[in-house]
Amino acid sequence: MTMGERDISASLVAELISAQFPEWADRPVRPVEVGGWDHRTFRLGDDLVVRLPRRAACAAQIDKERRWLPLLAPSVPLPIPEPVGDGRPSDLYPYPWSVRRWLPGEPMLGAAVVDLVEVATDLAGFLVSLRGVDTSGGPQPGAHNFLRGGSLSAYDTETRDALAVLGPDIDRRRTERVWDAALETRWDAPAVWVHGDVAPSNLLVGNGRISAVIDFGGCAVGDPACDLTMAWTTFAGKSRDVFRARIGLDDGTWARAAGWVLWKALVTLLDGRLGGEAARGRFGWRLPVAGVLHDLLEGR
Repeated sequence: MTMGERDISASLVAELISAQFPEWADRPVRPVEVGGWDHRTFRLGDDLVVRLPRRAACAAQIDKERRWLPLLAPSVPLPIPEPVGDGRPSDLYPYPWSVRRWLPGEPMLGAAVVDLVEVATDLAGFLVSLRGVDTSGGPQPGAHNFLRGGSLSAYDTETRDALAVLGPDIDRRRTERVWDAALETRWDAPAVWVHGDVAPSNLLVGNGRISAVIDFGGCAVGDPACDLTMAWTTFAGKSRDVFRARIGLDDGTWARAAGWVLWKALVTLLDGRLGGEAARGRFGWRLPVAGVLHDLLEGR
């Protein structure tokens, strides 16, 4: 736990439920098997979950999800979280929190059986539908979602600093070429809805296919390039081809998508060198970072 993060336990969640939702106070509380980066999630009985921000920087995501998830749900082809209770800040816990309906399935990241072509098909269909949802009044990219859907230039300094430190571990010339190509393009069409953190850790699967899409804390209206990173981090060969074909976006958007992957790959490699959480396996990609970086530089 880093400075500023909350120590959130099942006993604390039980106290919060008892104080604010006494009708659910007799339900058992237990942590989910796979936790998140920004929020902690607990089962509440068999059909509900409780979602709590780990730190102040992520607290605004709860109110954003509460407002927008019910409006997005009717327009997308896969289940997404359904808020059913709004937890208030209190002396027990200082941030807003939420109770949602439990969505069946297992996280794709640890699933034993996954049909990647079917997942690529399902995910592309979901993202195309999400892009078509009315954006009126939708949240702009900002601190609340770490600028997902915004300009990659916000991460230019961090990316180039990582390049400088990693030195001979990477092909700097080709890496800079991919990064520069990403920065040379921009999204000129009207802003669209983006999920903001499309990764195997935020996809639930059942029978080899996607059963639900979770964690909309990074959602916003902006450039969809940030939602395409699984083309490299998860898919390969036929599944990658299917995903790209069904998404149907221009080469500039794919160049920016490669930039999003490149930034994350470099900072993750740097974090691993420094002994950070990525080095301890707390990461949401299906494929190894080094392999993802190789495919990016090869133009795959």
